[in-house]
Amino acid sequence: MPRFALSLPAGVAICLGTALVAGAASGLAASPSVSHSVSSTAALTRAEVRRAEQRLADLGYWVGPVDGVLDEPSRQALIAFQKIAGRKATGRLARADLAALDRAVPPLPRELGPPHVEVDLARQVLFLVDAQGKVGSILPISTGTGKPFSSQGYSGMAYTPCGHLEVFSKLAGWKKSPLGEMYNPLYVVGGIAIHGSLDVPPHPASHGCIRVPMFAARRLPKMVPLKTPVLVYGCKQDDLVPLPPVSVAVQIPAAQAPAEPRAVPVATAIPPV
Repeated sequence: MPRFALSLPAGVAICLGTALVAGAASGLAASPSVSHSVSSTAALTRAEVRRAEQRLADLGYWVGPVDGVLDEPSRQALIAFQKIAGRKATGRLARADLAALDRAVPPLPRELGPPHVEVDLARQVLFLVDAQGKVGSILPISTGTGKPFSSQGYSGMAYTPCGHLEVFSKLAGWKKSPLGEMYNPLYVVGGIAIHGSLDVPPHPASHGCIRVPMFAARRLPKMVPLKTPVLVYGCKQDDLVPLPPVSVAVQIPAAQAPAEPRAVPVATAIPPV
């Protein structure tokens, strides 16, 4: 897969993360609770829920145990499916979702080639693509809002850039950035990372990072090696226009930093915001 670096325009957020939401200290996520999702499936039998989980797994979505209980991984898989199918992303399993699952086919990757990660900003999903072009581990995500922000003395556009990137550094556990905290971040350009978050709503909500559910963030670092290509697409304007390179300061501990200097020159094509 060809690779080009990114060029971030002035004012674009680069040291990113997600602020801890209320209730984070107690381990509660801001997204709808599992109990709410399960109660909303009261009209469905456990066998029907199990059938939905199995169908999601067969289509490539990242589900939990196929046991007829809509746990958090299976609920997030359902949200990802609802996004890709153009349905309302509620995370609640209805009979209409069962019918849609029966008709669905596995999503196709944007590109073939070596194993890589694809991030679809338009549909707000992320998935892994293997060497045979098979899509798997499909997750819902939340990326940059595309709106101006001002927080903790930083201001700019909350923007997730499109392009051919790669995982150039990994850190383990919770990491603080000027704009929030990230769990197990996989840095793809500058300070922008794929990372776990306690708050992954079904719409863009970050300063520019790619938020994934916590259950997935615990396993992704072992599934995605360093140098893995990451293709980000779905920007409002897909005709990418090269911009002059800029230097972006990346705050990464020296012991775990990549070979590049701390001020990483990043050049790529991104659409205007």
